[in-house]
Amino acid sequence: MESMLNKLKSTVTKVTADVTSAVMGNPVTREFDVGRHIASGGNGLAWKIFHGTKKSTKQEVAVFVFDKKLIDKYQKFEKDQIIDSLKRGVQQLTRLRHPRLLTVQHPLEESRDCLAFCTEPVFASLANVLGNWENLPSSISPDIKDYKLYDVETKYGLLQVSEGLSFLHSSVKMVHGNVTPENIILNKSGAWKIMGFDFCVSSSNPSEQEPKFPCKEWDPNLPSLCLPNPEYLAPEYILSVSCETASDMYSLGAVIYAVFNKGKPIFEVNKQDIYKSFSRQLDQLSRLGSSSLTSIPEEVREHVKLLLNVTPTVRPDADQMTKIPFFDDVGAVTLQYFDTLFQRDNLQKSQFFKGLPKVLPKLPKRVIVQRILPCLTSEFVNPDMVPFVLPNVLLIAEECTKEEYVRLILPELGPVFKQQEPVQILLIFLQKMDLLLTKTPPDEIKNSVLPMVYRALEAPSIQIQELCLNIIPTFANLIDYPSMKNALIPRIKNACLQTSSLAVRVNSLVCLGKILEYLDKWFVLDDILPFLQQIPSKEPAVLMGILGIYKCTFTHKKLGITKEQLAGKVLPHLIPLSIENNLNLNQFSSFIAVIKEMLSRLESEHRTKLEQLHMMQEQQRSLEIGNQMNASEETGVTHAGSQMDKVFNNIGTDLLTGGESENKEDGLQNKQKRASLTLEEKQKLAKEQEQAQKLKSQQPLKPQVHTPIAPSKQTKDLTDTLMDNITSLTSLSVSTPKLSASSTFTSVPSTGLNMMFSTPIDNTKRNLTNGLNANMAFQTSGFSMPVNPNQNFFSGSSTAGVTTMTLGAAPTLSSYSPLSVPPAAVKQAQQRPADMSALNNLFGPQKPKVSMNQLSQQKPNQWLNQFVPPQGSPGMGSAAMGVQANVMGQAAFGMQGNPFFNPQNFAQPPATMNSSSSASNDLKDLFG
Repeated sequence: MESMLNKLKSTVTKVTADVTSAVMGNPVTREFDVGRHIASGGNGLAWKIFHGTKKSTKQEVAVFVFDKKLIDKYQKFEKDQIIDSLKRGVQQLTRLRHPRLLTVQHPLEESRDCLAFCTEPVFASLANVLGNWENLPSSISPDIKDYKLYDVETKYGLLQVSEGLSFLHSSVKMVHGNVTPENIILNKSGAWKIMGFDFCVSSSNPSEQEPKFPCKEWDPNLPSLCLPNPEYLAPEYILSVSCETASDMYSLGAVIYAVFNKGKPIFEVNKQDIYKSFSRQLDQLSRLGSSSLTSIPEEVREHVKLLLNVTPTVRPDADQMTKIPFFDDVGAVTLQYFDTLFQRDNLQKSQFFKGLPKVLPKLPKRVIVQRILPCLTSEFVNPDMVPFVLPNVLLIAEECTKEEYVRLILPELGPVFKQQEPVQILLIFLQKMDLLLTKTPPDEIKNSVLPMVYRALEAPSIQIQELCLNIIPTFANLIDYPSMKNALIPRIKNACLQTSSLAVRVNSLVCLGKILEYLDKWFVLDDILPFLQQIPSKEPAVLMGILGIYKCTFTHKKLGITKEQLAGKVLPHLIPLSIENNLNLNQFSSFIAVIKEMLSRLESEHRTKLEQLHMMQEQQRSLEIGNQMNASEETGVTHAGSQMDKVFNNIGTDLLTGGESENKEDGLQNKQKRASLTLEEKQKLAKEQEQAQKLKSQQPLKPQVHTPIAPSKQTKDLTDTLMDNITSLTSLSVSTPKLSASSTFTSVPSTGLNMMFSTPIDNTKRNLTNGLNANMAFQTSGFSMPVNPNQNFFSGSSTAGVTTMTLGAAPTLSSYSPLSVPPAAVKQAQQRPADMSALNNLFGPQKPKVSMNQLSQQKPNQWLNQFVPPQGSPGMGSAAMGVQANVMGQAAFGMQGNPFFNPQNFAQPPATMNSSSSASNDLKDLFG
């Protein structure tokens, strides 16, 4: 980066040094600022051409500078000869004024170091364009390096040179004497101009019809800058020391050959032996054939051959050359007409500008921008010509890049944007509005382009308003939204409301309908639709326009009309309009179709809304009912479960404590009789409440999933395990006296278990099976528990849990005390509670603990199967079946002792068991 900056710095310094050394002290610098070195020109390309500007007007110029250092090698008299020759050429050029001659802006000024003068802006010399870059800066501009001449440029350039020579020969009576590519300058517009009058020869008798031009003999001892270029010089200059206007025509032929031959002349001359070279050249010219001119276009080849003829009288003159068919090209004629445009009147100009759009596509872009565009924009000062010029300028703008448009065209269009007369200007701009909005910068659009559209909408001319309204939709997508919302739409609305023209009102509605898609939904609903109700006229065209806007808004995907707007504003407006007397049948049908469509959507949307609300209300109601039911079920299940657990706990305690249960029952009866509770009773109630609260707070138990284990080879004998447990239980049993034979019960006296069995069971066998001591018996009051086949004690068909169980009222059980001893029975001795931990050890490990709430949700067989192993299990002996029956007996007596069970609800068992051989058969008959 640093090296690049240093290189740039050195280049700028060098250029500045060159300019300073060349121009410093020259009077030209007082009025002009000298810029960069752009080209070279003149005899031997001795003149350096710089870009410059006039200080007072900032007008662009070209500064020609001859640095006297170039001639330091010459002696003083030779230097003086060179300076005099250069001065003579510039002075002669300054005196001559013609469009084909280079225009001098400031005359020649001499200083100690240089000669300088100023001309019109210059691009380069023809020699530079053809590849001769002598006396150019080291870094040649890409514009010159890559410059290629188009055919139209070449044709018209040669035509311009011919016209310049015609002016010199016919009007000035002068021979240029050195027509070469170095002395042909291309100005900034691309026009070819003649300069370099260093060796011009004026006629000695200008008043006579046949002028005579004196000619100096060729002096090879003079410096090269004091001699014309011999490669383009006619043979008669050297061989016969004569010159005439035909000599310039020979030079023109040599220039034409060089232009079409990449800058190479037709003959190369040895300046050291000029006479010999010209003699050989003369011989070659006499035998010149078409084969030597193959690089020249065929239509001008013969004319070039004539120009290079040895005999001067055979050569065409300049005026004849301007009329050859080669120059009748449409592009060349068009450019020629532009050069003479200032001589035409408005009618001729208007006719020419009307036909120009057909010619412009045939011309190269560079030619159009450099040559035609400046001529067109110069006509903007004439308001009458603007409607004819403006379409061509906008056509050129379409082919330009955005940068070129902003730099070359937009500054010229600025004043035209503000012109209101003639009205055609506004129409042309409106037709090309998409081009203007695409290439014009946003600031200029807001400041220049859109105000012109606003003026068109407010114009008094109905034609302008209609055209503007018709064109706005074509470029609406290019207008920024704030400008459209705040400036454009209000003016369209005003035009619709305030106009007296039906066409303008209808076009306003059509315009609004077409630009709806570029507006947001809420602006349309809040601003456009209410505006429709303000339109006063009821003509069918206006009504159809209103209907169209409603329909476009209603059916557009981005917009749409809410059902509230439909019901409250749109339909109340449309329905009265639909029955206007001015509408015909088709128009009425259109109204009714739109109204029906709106009503249909209104119905469907509102119905859908109501259905959704109804569904949500139903779901909410069902959720509330479900929550209430779940809460009641949880409360009922928890209460029932706690009651059942308490009942079974109390039964177990009563069975083991015997006499204490009788005292507790008597205490309960006494407590019911008394209105107040004792302290102990209150403590008991508090404990029961705490226990119920703990049970309620516990999470429900879930059955554990046990993975079945593959049976091992050695089968474990369950009989030995059960017998060991029976032995441990027997050692903890409490002996009780046997009941007398006069007992009311006919069941086995040792156990007293008459649970749904009417046949006595063998005491010895039962005593062995249930694993309990025979002396440990349970007394009943002659009540057996029948089973209803259709009744499920632990679960119901409708609701899970114990909530469906029918329980007897407590007062009805007062005469059925299951633990009270009848008068005929032998009094039972007081017993001490037995340690039942062995039972927990027996049953705990085999099965998971199941709560009463879970038991209540199971069928009897499922509840029983938790304690009964499968029938095929090994080691299932009579002892295990006895334990099973014993457990069932305890459960049955527990329910019998529960005051919530009413014995009247139970019927006599339908059948009795006659076989007492197996407890398993008893259980099967019991549960079906």
